[in-house]
Amino acid sequence: MTPSLEPGDRRERIRARVEDKLRPLTLPNFLTFLRMGMVPFFVLAVFGHDFRLAVSIFVLSGFTDVLDGWIARTFNLRSRMGALLDPLADKILLTAAYISLAIPHGQAVVIPLWLAILTLFRDFMMMLMAFVFYMFENVKNFPPTIAGKATTVMHVVTVSLVLLANVVAISPAVLQVCFYLTFALVIASGFGYIYRNSRAIEAGRQARLGGDARGVEQDHLGDRRRSTSGQL
Repeated sequence: MTPSLEPGDRRERIRARVEDKLRPLTLPNFLTFLRMGMVPFFVLAVFGHDFRLAVSIFVLSGFTDVLDGWIARTFNLRSRMGALLDPLADKILLTAAYISLAIPHGQAVVIPLWLAILTLFRDFMMMLMAFVFYMFENVKNFPPTIAGKATTVMHVVTVSLVLLANVVAISPAVLQVCFYLTFALVIASGFGYIYRNSRAIEAGRQARLGGDARGVEQDHLGDRRRSTSGQL
């Protein structure tokens, strides 16, 4: 028989479980916070037209992103906080890069304003829909899709090429292909996100309705059995 826990012991065990889930002070999470801290320096480098420094910061940020994921997987340092912070850090850096590179301030090459606006609007709508799905439809899992991952890769390629185009000569045709390919993936991943989560919501509703129907049917069967027993 398991001995009952005192209130203080119970609170201590709950606190330990929460800390184990969050694990805020792990090395991968430290690298994620470091990546977030690079963002203002990246923006300052872009607006200061020091694109070599901006490229270096962007590359270093990408390296820390790969490194923290590898450390978390290899040494079993995954945490719920890390799962939330890692994509957030990527989103903050890419959003800052798109905004700072889309605003003309004397640089040779910019990200087209239409692409920046479309990208930011898509991200805003996806976050808004995720909030609505979580609050009102009890959807708690938003796994990445192939289209979403491909879009992120193209965002990184777009930012990298625009940064490099302000340091060395890059063919305008290459940049245009990159911009329109990113545009196509933004559209595809946005509609794919809406479709996939709409299907998930509908499947959840059907499952709940099916469960309710089975429950009503079981109640009817129980009533019939009790009625038959009473007649006998």
